[in-house]
Amino acid sequence: MGFAYLRAIACCLAAAVAISAADAGPKWQMRYFYDQEKSYFQIVDLQFPSVERGLAVGVIVEGNHEKPAMVTTSDGGKTWQVGRLEEEPVSLFFLNESLGWMVTSKGLWQTTEVGKTWKKVGKLPEEIFRVYFTSETTGFAAGIKKKLFQTEDGGQHWQPVAAASEPPGDPEYSAYTWITFVTPRFGIVTGWNMPSQREGRLPDWVDPEAATKRRDFPHLSYSLGTNDGGKTWKANSSSTFGEITRVRVQPNGTGLGLTEFSNSFRYPAEVYKIDLGTGKSATVYHDPQMAISDIWLTSGGAAYLAGAQALGKVRNVVPGKIMVLKGQAPDLTTWTEMPVDYRAVANRVIFAAADPVHLWMATDQGMILALQ
Repeated sequence: MGFAYLRAIACCLAAAVAISAADAGPKWQMRYFYDQEKSYFQIVDLQFPSVERGLAVGVIVEGNHEKPAMVTTSDGGKTWQVGRLEEEPVSLFFLNESLGWMVTSKGLWQTTEVGKTWKKVGKLPEEIFRVYFTSETTGFAAGIKKKLFQTEDGGQHWQPVAAASEPPGDPEYSAYTWITFVTPRFGIVTGWNMPSQREGRLPDWVDPEAATKRRDFPHLSYSLGTNDGGKTWKANSSSTFGEITRVRVQPNGTGLGLTEFSNSFRYPAEVYKIDLGTGKSATVYHDPQMAISDIWLTSGGAAYLAGAQALGKVRNVVPGKIMVLKGQAPDLTTWTEMPVDYRAVANRVIFAAADPVHLWMATDQGMILALQ
């Protein structure tokens, strides 16, 4: 699955964003790679609860077989240990250095040792994408069919949040996929309603020409907001293109959002800056050659965009060279391309950070990199 590709020169289309190559300074260097001839490690999530301790979870793919697995480090990435998981992981969340939860295809697991041991917790509702805990007992779970759930006992029991079902649209084609809390009281949940228009079509990778000519239609984007720690939620919906996949917000109410688009759209993704105080947002980056899949914003205002070079007419078929851009708030109109290990290729990447200085990145091809 892994091949080296020449890096394309990024060309910005939004607000004349300037891209400059970085010849010096910090670089994204490989710290772990699952290098096996007939299999690869598809990482689905990465967390670094502290500077020294981190873990990545996913599945080891060998032919038609998939084995749930994880890799952990307790020395800041100097060494890594491969471990088995009982169920296929979906996402991770850590409240602090030791206490964390893992959503799997069949339930919710908890660890107090950064993945050294896991125990299954309660009965999580079916088809949940991720959880977010504001304390050891209070947490939220987002999933399909316009469902948001809340727990007050650490995940043992879950109750539906009524406001989540208020937005219009058929629940069968709706989901909430992202949860973030700016403070323990102020939280945001995002999702979408996307009626299927693929009936009778061949997959995009089978007929790439048709995929690129196919018209993209707007759909509903959902958001839920709370300013009292989840006691009450306000629901909103709007017509839009693409899917909001990431929202990263600082305690002062400023942040970044990421929207990803289908193959028929004119660029793979768009990043916009948001100000929750004013309610305003503005596009800061999009590029037809860069399929951004994650964003990060540090407390010092440093912003990072990561993704893969978009190859061919249909994206996410052949892994592309990893690209990372860095900007600085509040302007975010100038982006600098950062050096990345030439071996790093992927369809998707994931950011994680222990603090504003120690940043990490994982690929869906089994590589973990550190900014050093």
